[in-house]
Amino acid sequence: MSANDRTAPPKGSFVISRLFDAPRAQVWKAWSLAEEMESWWGPKGCVIEVARFEFRPGGFFHYAMQFPGGPRIWGRFLYRDIAAQDRILWLNSFSNEGCGITRAPFDPLIPLEILNDATFAENGGKTSVTLTASPHGAAEDETRVFAGMFASLNEGYGGTFDRLAAALAKAR
Repeated sequence: MSANDRTAPPKGSFVISRLFDAPRAQVWKAWSLAEEMESWWGPKGCVIEVARFEFRPGGFFHYAMQFPGGPRIWGRFLYRDIAAQDRILWLNSFSNEGCGITRAPFDPLIPLEILNDATFAENGGKTSVTLTASPHGAAEDETRVFAGMFASLNEGYGGTFDRLAAALAKAR
């Protein structure tokens, strides 16, 4: 899949868009540097610790996410395609401390990998980010579970984008 491939999202995809009051270069920087991702990635209330950050196709963003009083949960991105200031395509999954793929600790039927496609567009000094997520290589029952998670995904990504908006405002 190339950066210019703008086909309709696959059936059963989750899509969320947000308009940020910041130029595209600033929004892109927030997605492309480890210290920036550590400051905003993840749902509200969690703290992210970056273990590995290789922002390039074939590279990993490996992180631990922790909510107060909760267990440490590992996750990872495997970057598949990056078109500067335009698009990031990655496989997202839960992981272990060694960056290996694991099942979600709270539901074994969540797909092992989710293909995420984030696109960036600037208009009048503001930047829209559209994120499309779809199961990758999932069994039919995993795809059904994913489709039932849209309210939770909307809340999680909504909170994550709220954190990004706050980080961008602080950087101004």
